[in-house]
Amino acid sequence: MRHPDWIQIVAKRAALVVIALVMAPVCLAAEASNRPNIVFILADDLGSGDLGCYNSNSKIPTPAFDELAAGGMRFTDAHTPSSVCSPTRYGVLTGRYAWRSRLKQGVLWGYSRSLIEPGRTTVASLLKQQGYTTACVGKWHLGFQTPDLAAKDLPPASAVLPENHPHAVDYAKPLLPGPNTVGFDYFFGIPSSLDMEPYVYVENDRPLEQPTETIAKSEHRRNGGGGFWRGGPIAPSFKHIDVLPTITAKATAWIGEQSADKPFFLYFPLNAPHTPWLPTDEFRGKSQAGYYGDFVTQVDWVVRQVMNSLDEHGFDDNTLLIVTSDNGSHWPVGDIEKWQHAANLHYRGQKADIWEGGHHVPFIARWPGKIKAGSQSSETICLTDLMATAAAVSDVTVPDDAGEDSFNLLPALLGQPLDKPIREATVHHSMNGTFSIRSGDWKLVADNLGSGGFTAPRVVKPEAGGPGGQLYNLADDPTEATNVWIEYPDIVARLSARLTKLQAAGRSR
Repeated sequence: MRHPDWIQIVAKRAALVVIALVMAPVCLAAEASNRPNIVFILADDLGSGDLGCYNSNSKIPTPAFDELAAGGMRFTDAHTPSSVCSPTRYGVLTGRYAWRSRLKQGVLWGYSRSLIEPGRTTVASLLKQQGYTTACVGKWHLGFQTPDLAAKDLPPASAVLPENHPHAVDYAKPLLPGPNTVGFDYFFGIPSSLDMEPYVYVENDRPLEQPTETIAKSEHRRNGGGGFWRGGPIAPSFKHIDVLPTITAKATAWIGEQSADKPFFLYFPLNAPHTPWLPTDEFRGKSQAGYYGDFVTQVDWVVRQVMNSLDEHGFDDNTLLIVTSDNGSHWPVGDIEKWQHAANLHYRGQKADIWEGGHHVPFIARWPGKIKAGSQSSETICLTDLMATAAAVSDVTVPDDAGEDSFNLLPALLGQPLDKPIREATVHHSMNGTFSIRSGDWKLVADNLGSGGFTAPRVVKPEAGGPGGQLYNLADDPTEATNVWIEYPDIVARLSARLTKLQAAGRSR
């Protein structure tokens, strides 16, 4: 008996649906395999002046960095969203300035609760949805476990909490939320900076060992090669000097476990050359800038290991590799004079400051066949731009409620002509919460109460009429030596209004 026409039509459509459902994973896999891998190495307290490709007078040999720059693009006007650790890491992963979160100044600590808000899109979660395998290996410094935001006694996000504080992380319990809840399939690393207790390795959501022992505060800040760390809880087998080699081995091994059939994203935040400066024996004496310089040399070795691993496993040609720093170097004037080494080039200030030395960083990107070898860009960029760039590279769109301060750098990376700047304005933020805004050649610092960081304030030019702010033309005055606040009231008014608007709007994208 012949089926009625409508039954045949329904049957055919049902068959097409089944075929589509069967083929969808195959198509998605094929599409994903054509997307590039992304490796983002975030050094800790590395200055532009440390690298030979930025500073021909550097006292530190950096052959891997130099080779990477020769094979890719070197940005000369790259900035971190903050001049200290945690807020920059928040900005890197969320594409959002951290001062929009509950962290208004300072950094998190080893016992601080999670900073990334529940449900917030991160670079990792965005790429994971597109079929990427994701990992974070290294220094996390964004907290674990849920904070009780409704608690009346909730301390500021930057408060130093003892291990028995009611709002402190409990390392005996699963460290969730954490990296695994914000998009990372795998995590291995340390909770915070290597000078902050507790000193433990964490894999996914558990410490490898509980911090059941105690280590004394290290007093040898600049001698003996030991650097500085705070006293506190430590895991029995944890040794500070082993951290950089250990996370490097983990990162390169993870790369080796990946498949060409599925793209991957590796976020590799280092613990170096942040204090304590602990170069292993093979790197001691390799620079002319003391233990700091030797530690930078070891960081260069880390970059080389990643490059070698990508090459060894056949990922080199299809990987966007970015190497940068979370803020400027912690390298005060005394060290500049002692070693005759300008870790932050000619820029004023250092890590934590609102001046250029606090947030002007190296940024090198290599993507064979896409980024022109030996190229350079003077485009003003910010590390919050990773999200929009990763989205563009993987051919997806950033959700409207994510990446509020992230801009797509792909046109600059590919050397495409730009009819206007990628970023109309960039907001900088210091350790103590001082704001500045950059637009074109002009940079306005919102107040003149000091540096906004470590560096002691110095008078650059008297301000008539009492307290005001600071205004610099970076094209004419890259060292921020002459405050022209009074001479250009129209620019002061324009930038002040723009900063206020960006603060109130909740987004700059």
